[in-house]
Amino acid sequence: MLTRTLLCASLIAFAAGAQTNPPAQPVQLPVKEKLHIYLLIGQSNMAGRGKIGPEDKTTHPRVLMFTLANQWEPAVEPVTHDRPGMLGVGPGLSFGKTMADKDPGVTIGLVSCALGATPLRRWEHGGDLYSNAVQRVKIAMQDGTLKGILWHQGESDSSASTNATTYGARLAQMVKDIRTDLNAPNLPFVAGQIGEFLYDRGPEHTPYARVVNEAIAKLPETLPAAGCAPSSGLKDKGDVLHFDSASQREYGRRYAAVMLELQAAPGQQR
Repeated sequence: MLTRTLLCASLIAFAAGAQTNPPAQPVQLPVKEKLHIYLLIGQSNMAGRGKIGPEDKTTHPRVLMFTLANQWEPAVEPVTHDRPGMLGVGPGLSFGKTMADKDPGVTIGLVSCALGATPLRRWEHGGDLYSNAVQRVKIAMQDGTLKGILWHQGESDSSASTNATTYGARLAQMVKDIRTDLNAPNLPFVAGQIGEFLYDRGPEHTPYARVVNEAIAKLPETLPAAGCAPSSGLKDKGDVLHFDSASQREYGRRYAAVMLELQAAPGQQR
């Protein structure tokens, strides 16, 4: 069995200088079946780069986050500590609050392994980020029940035709692999589209953003228990790359809507 002690040091070192919050008082966890765990993976827009406001520091009594020290704490932004000096609002906290409000009988646990500026190949089976995510969520699963995965990545694969045109097939295989490694063949998986503002960023940056978004939109056609959260109407924070805070909060609600739809499908357990 994986233990917090054995893996704690290696996972913190892996985070490449990531920061942690000061130690918090231990939280009271519910029974394992009532702690619903969600794995958050991808690059910077999953990690979050939006400006943090007062509402992002407001906790929900039933939304927790799994820290780099492998401890549960009340969830506040930044949920993800991936790049010192760049941390901000992502979709995870809004997602967690929405899911908790939909089911007053459960507590939501967010396990974020997102890391900015990372290509899909590092998230594929055998990649370093894939291995880290599987290890961390298995540790978290000692306390709760895994209920789904949120994915947001693709900006890094939008600059080259080879990466973009193979994106859909590679992403689908990654989902199959991680479900196998987590022994969860029907685990709901929600992929978010990258920002449509990337279409106008210029040919030297993300010329294949549309190709990647089309692949993400088609994922549910080829993969069971998979959904797509659309990015239409969401705005960037002024850098034509990262979603602003309001858009990230809205995106979290969109992720939740798709996740709830997948969980309500026949054969799924809530």
